[in-house]
Amino acid sequence: MNIIRIYELFPKEADCIAHLEHVRWHGKPICPYCKSDRTTSRPAEYRHHCNACNTTFSVTVGTIFHQTHLDLQKWLLAVSIVLNAKKGLSARQLARDLEVNKSTGWRMGMQIRKAMAEREQRELLSGVVQMDETFIGGKPRKGNAGSSGQDGGNKSRRGRGTTKTPIVGMLEHGGRVRTMIVKKNDLTAKKLATLVRQHVDVENAIPHTDEYKGYAHIKTFMEHRIVNHA
Repeated sequence: MNIIRIYELFPKEADCIAHLEHVRWHGKPICPYCKSDRTTSRPAEYRHHCNACNTTFSVTVGTIFHQTHLDLQKWLLAVSIVLNAKKGLSARQLARDLEVNKSTGWRMGMQIRKAMAEREQRELLSGVVQMDETFIGGKPRKGNAGSSGQDGGNKSRRGRGTTKTPIVGMLEHGGRVRTMIVKKNDLTAKKLATLVRQHVDVENAIPHTDEYKGYAHIKTFMEHRIVNHA
């Protein structure tokens, strides 16, 4: 599909959303978190409410368009441009074509290529799923203790008290792995539960975690087992 055709078929945001909903759900919205079809539509907001898990969602959840600040029309244009590029496409060229900055163009190109090449990454983890979080960013340089540097110059600050970048990992027993870079304030019960719903099959998986209280909300919508490391 060429650029002109994109403009003809999807002149407004509502047209883009209607197309995505038709392709993904065929007229029957399904909650991307608990897979229930007991949903109520909110047309004015382009969102739906799940009556099973009491969560609101849009058709973009779990896709490369999720939480984007760009118009969906630009995303569909980007998909068309990437697919029609016979000899590859640089991030700068994509950015110029879409009138966005280079960083946005690079991210869009990466997301589109990832969706094209890594189909399995969009499938939910099942079975026994181990979940944990860690922090990366290296150690303070020797002699920097007490100075204003990484971790505030305090070598003893470790675990959730550190200023390093948090990483959440999920491992399917004998199978696939998911790793997500998150913000430190995302290590809350609500945020972690959302990550589980996005990456784990809530009906056919059993997550195993440590005793961190941030995992406490998981048991409200699926079976959850805790490992006592002590």
